[in-house]
Amino acid sequence: MKLNLTKPICFFDLETTGINISKDRVVEISILKVYPNGNKESRTWLVNPEMTIPQEVVEIHGISDEKVANEPTFKELAKDIYSMIKDSDLGGFNSNRFDIPLLAEELLRADIDFDMKSSLAVDVQTIFHKMEQRTLSAAYKFYCNEDLEGAHSAEADTNATYEILKAQLDRYDELENSTKFLAEFSSRNKFADFAGFINYNKDGVECFSFGKHKGKLVTDVLEQEPGYFGWLLNADFPLYTKKVLTGIKLRSLNTKL
Repeated sequence: MKLNLTKPICFFDLETTGINISKDRVVEISILKVYPNGNKESRTWLVNPEMTIPQEVVEIHGISDEKVANEPTFKELAKDIYSMIKDSDLGGFNSNRFDIPLLAEELLRADIDFDMKSSLAVDVQTIFHKMEQRTLSAAYKFYCNEDLEGAHSAEADTNATYEILKAQLDRYDELENSTKFLAEFSSRNKFADFAGFINYNKDGVECFSFGKHKGKLVTDVLEQEPGYFGWLLNADFPLYTKKVLTGIKLRSLNTKL
């Protein structure tokens, strides 16, 4: 089934040095951009992460320090990557919880003011888990009846994700062929930041989702405990979380003027 798109959607996959969103880095990124008219373009980059890739991670995706030693850094690639995705919705496999948050960190470190305010996110893994409860290779076999050759390479995983979503639309009549529906269906809890430290309450107001202030309004905490804001900015939280907190803080100050 052809995707019913109102704007381009970029399916993408990252291979990284690990799973810590704040500290780990991209070593490969592949993007498949699908346009409303069905046209597609794709790009894949190897990336020098400027840090050692742990051997246990190399054994998973096969990308070693030597393989990326002469490749560009993410900062050198950031403008090209952002240019490809900035007008698009995003799609991936476990992308809402990992790929998008880590991509946001890399772009912010490269001084690109990335956010998702005008974009939707379709997580094919969430749709799959809600429907069948399996992994990417199993999903590809289940939906497309093919073995996933080259699993854990960004390009193979990206193309498989795109094919799986189309097959899901063919299989499930209850799935509406629109990016807005798929984004809402594949979302989990509604968070203000990618990493899930700030969520929305039933009234749509930002609350902390962790620690001693869990469940409390962010604006109330920042007003009643001013030092907490400084601690958050200096602690080991993702850059995007800090950006969201700063935005809430500035918004609160502006409403008092």
